[in-house]
Amino acid sequence: QVQLVESGGGLVQAGGSLRLSCAGSGRTLSSLNMGWFRQGPGKEREFVTAISWSGASTFYADSVKGRFTISRDNAKNTVYLQMNSLKSEDTAVYYCAAGNAATWSVFGSRSSRSYDYWGQGTQVTVSS
Repeated sequence: QVQLVESGGGLVQAGGSLRLSCAGSGRTLSSLNMGWFRQGPGKEREFVTAISWSGASTFYADSVKGRFTISRDNAKNTVYLQMNSLKSEDTAVYYCAAGNAATWSVFGSRSSRSYDYWGQGTQVTVSS
């Protein structure tokens, strides 16, 4: 069992930056693939980015590629989402997720089905 807690959300102007953190507890995240998803107002949850257990592989939604960066610090049991050049359409609740590395081979990194553990979410609001 692993618990995930996101932090770092808030209000930022368009073009600005924000860094989200996802802190794990209960077990190490080092053997787990990690992902970020978001759900905007009136929208379904969508994939944002993911990183493999080793950090060697990353994946990004086309909408955020080049602007967002996922990283992890296993020593701190924490995953980060650096968000730059923010746009109003990035406004959403952002969720951190963790899953067994083996599930990527079944469902893929972009599927919520690959993640069994989810944080409570943190609100990101981008004003324009």
